[in-house]
Amino acid sequence: MGEQDVQGRLSGEQRRSISQAILDDLGALEHMLEKGMVERDRRRIGAEQELFLIDENWRPAPVAPGVLETLQDPHFTTELARFNLEANLDPIDFRGQCFRELEEQLNTLLAKARTAAAAHDSKILLTGILPTIAMSDLGLENMTPNPRYFALNDALTALRGSSYEFRIRGVDELMVKHDSVMVESCNASFQAHLQVDPEQFPLYYNVAQAVAAPILAAVTNSPLLFGRRLWAETRIALFEQAVDTRATQESLRESAPRVWFGRDYVHKGITEIYKEDITRFRALLAAEKSEDPFELLRRGEAPALRALSVHNSTVYRWNRGCYGRTEGKPHLRIENRILPSGPTAQDEVANSAFWFGLMEGMVGRYEDVTERLPFEYANANFHAAAQLGLSAEFTWFDGEHIVARDLLLERLLPIAREGLERQEVDSRDADRYLDIIAQRVEKRQTGAHWLVQSWEATKGKGTTNERLSALTAAMVNRQHLGRPVHEWSLAAFDEAGDWRRSFQRVEHFMTTDLYTVQEDELIDLVANLMDWNRIRHVLVEDGQQHLVGLVSYRSLLRALSKRARANPEPLSVSDIMTRNPITVDPDTPTLDVINLMRQHKVACVPVVRGDKLVGVVTERDFMDITAELVQEKLRD
Repeated sequence: MGEQDVQGRLSGEQRRSISQAILDDLGALEHMLEKGMVERDRRRIGAEQELFLIDENWRPAPVAPGVLETLQDPHFTTELARFNLEANLDPIDFRGQCFRELEEQLNTLLAKARTAAAAHDSKILLTGILPTIAMSDLGLENMTPNPRYFALNDALTALRGSSYEFRIRGVDELMVKHDSVMVESCNASFQAHLQVDPEQFPLYYNVAQAVAAPILAAVTNSPLLFGRRLWAETRIALFEQAVDTRATQESLRESAPRVWFGRDYVHKGITEIYKEDITRFRALLAAEKSEDPFELLRRGEAPALRALSVHNSTVYRWNRGCYGRTEGKPHLRIENRILPSGPTAQDEVANSAFWFGLMEGMVGRYEDVTERLPFEYANANFHAAAQLGLSAEFTWFDGEHIVARDLLLERLLPIAREGLERQEVDSRDADRYLDIIAQRVEKRQTGAHWLVQSWEATKGKGTTNERLSALTAAMVNRQHLGRPVHEWSLAAFDEAGDWRRSFQRVEHFMTTDLYTVQEDELIDLVANLMDWNRIRHVLVEDGQQHLVGLVSYRSLLRALSKRARANPEPLSVSDIMTRNPITVDPDTPTLDVINLMRQHKVACVPVVRGDKLVGVVTERDFMDITAELVQEKLRD
């Protein structure tokens, strides 16, 4: 959980002050490590659960502040958006029935969250990316009213100096821009924590890097974003781009993104990571309350190292090294940020059990994974897994090429079982959770596969938004039953209930695959576009996608008729287009658009976000809604 009591917009003096505080904290940590003051010989596990809040229409519900007020439980805290929540589980000793205890506590917290959400006419959903989330949900009005988030947005946006750009190519392609860090809120994860001894930190951290790819391949759960089929785990690409402050370089100079896999293995210890991050990444936030860590050490107290922790919370390594305190004792842990939220609590605990077991098993079997797998291959494997899931092919130990599915079943699951035995985990629990992973991999039904197959199964049965609503409703229904994802039946189109829920706003049904021209082009091109694509309106934009006009079928016929009679020079689009047409925003209510079209007697309304053309609504779109109403009446 990130520090909340912070401030942004640092002046030069403040930046120097926070830099000194970070360096002081680092020095104190080095002192504690040198003097053997950091806890060892104690292995604990923990987790953080991120989730979405959704309304009766299966869309994001920005009610988190009210839900937290209802909960009154310190396990829960805010996330970036008003439609996200985070639950922090208590640390548990890594032994015996720890995973059963983890699942029990998780289910208890989720039940509390469901009850509190219901009091605010909403539900909870565990998923890596909410299928129904839309760009209009990502405005600053939906940012959680916490100074930390606004300060973080201001700092990251100032560093970037321009809009955030996203380009992700999978089966489909996504290319969008946004003006804030809020796109990060599309993601939700299940973050697992493993406490390790200080001397063994490099050994365990390097194993975490080496196994990141196969772990990710087994747990993918986020293949859809804005109705497009992208990566098996689109969270990886989306998060890496959501807080990327780098500008395009004209030279060969290298720079690192704030969300990254890293540049090399760790050779000395956790301070090696901290030093690299301090070197590469500017401090964004300052803790309002400072402490003198050396004064606390002189008093025999473990310092919180808040300045160092705040900085660490703004550098998003997929495997993050963390310093913390439990019962007043300082410790080190590795935070796995790879695992997505969902599909069920049982799946999440199985994912974490697999990771914990594999970490211990790999450490027990291999002296040094860095000698068997070059770092650049670990990095490449990780992004291959994010894109292709179980179908990814990895370069594994000693240059071997192996498909993810085979690596998981033949090699890594047995090693994970060895690791759990090494920690004296209850054998029945080890069997239960690792069998969930094995069956998921054998059946090739990860959460990502289920979503894509369900998406294909609903093809041709409604609008994009109706299909996304069906998938979201199906996830809610199946999570309630609690069976792991490899046992799920595909989503049915009618699971979302009343079809009217999918037509609340313009962006739910507008056409985004647009045919446009520029104003200096021939009207003959417009005529052909209308004929070839059976459309009655063509939008006119400039080179920056700004809407400048609209050409209707009627205006085109009049122009062609006039030209035929008078035989004038060829006409351009600018000669016949309607300038400054009536427009609406994507989040305009559907009834408002209908009334607007009736009032102004127009059959086409362009949809504009900010100053950019993003879609169009025509009379034909409302015919589809009318057809649904007729069918409903006939059924009644």
